[in-house]
Amino acid sequence: MKEQQTDISNTDAAQGHQDPIKKRTIRSFVVRGGRMTEGQQKNYDANWEIYGLNLEDGRIDYHQVFGRESEVVLEVGFGMGASLAEMAKNAPEKDFIGIEVHPPGVAKLMMLAQEAGLTNLRVYCDDAIEVMASCLPERAASSFQLFFPDPWHKKKHNKRRIVQPLFAQQVANVLKPGGQFHMATDWQPYAEHMMEVMEVQAEYENAAGKGEYYPRPEWRPLTKFEQRGEKLGHGVWDLIYRVTDRVK
Repeated sequence: MKEQQTDISNTDAAQGHQDPIKKRTIRSFVVRGGRMTEGQQKNYDANWEIYGLNLEDGRIDYHQVFGRESEVVLEVGFGMGASLAEMAKNAPEKDFIGIEVHPPGVAKLMMLAQEAGLTNLRVYCDDAIEVMASCLPERAASSFQLFFPDPWHKKKHNKRRIVQPLFAQQVANVLKPGGQFHMATDWQPYAEHMMEVMEVQAEYENAAGKGEYYPRPEWRPLTKFEQRGEKLGHGVWDLIYRVTDRVK
């Protein structure tokens, strides 16, 4: 998720979509380098009809999208898509929806899905805040993944981090009771920030125990970014919070 900055502060960054909620000022990103190469554009165009979901189509039904009843995993900011494609390949019994504003990453993910013959993967090329607000069913997904969002290192920029109380509430709104919000970061101050935000959310309980980080789950693929960080001695912190039955 390093191709774009993650930002939920008020911003003038434009997505380019003229949709029914275009007046919303909260954004989950600031786009960086969204131009695609000719090859990426070709892959995007060829695969969008199969894998693409459109913001303007409004609220979806998971059963209709995938043609079956299943556990649905949502992921925001999948970067170039390799880990999400791997998860979908390794868990054919589940269905996956990726949300990413970086068009080259979306094109790459769809290409990987096409090459692997995946039928359990779909993608939005839109702002996650708007997708959650107008497209995703309420209380229906089993998991929401946010891996390595931009940490906004400078203290004056901490308010731009995507993990904030409002975002946590929006995630809870699309997760069914017992569904999990899984975060991972390689920046310890951000991990501490995530925990500070999440520990006081009445909608959630810490799957590892109050104030504890979760051991790296086997189902989360080791990304190239993470492998590079490990070689440099960087730590990685996983946090998993489950939605409680108190959410109505």
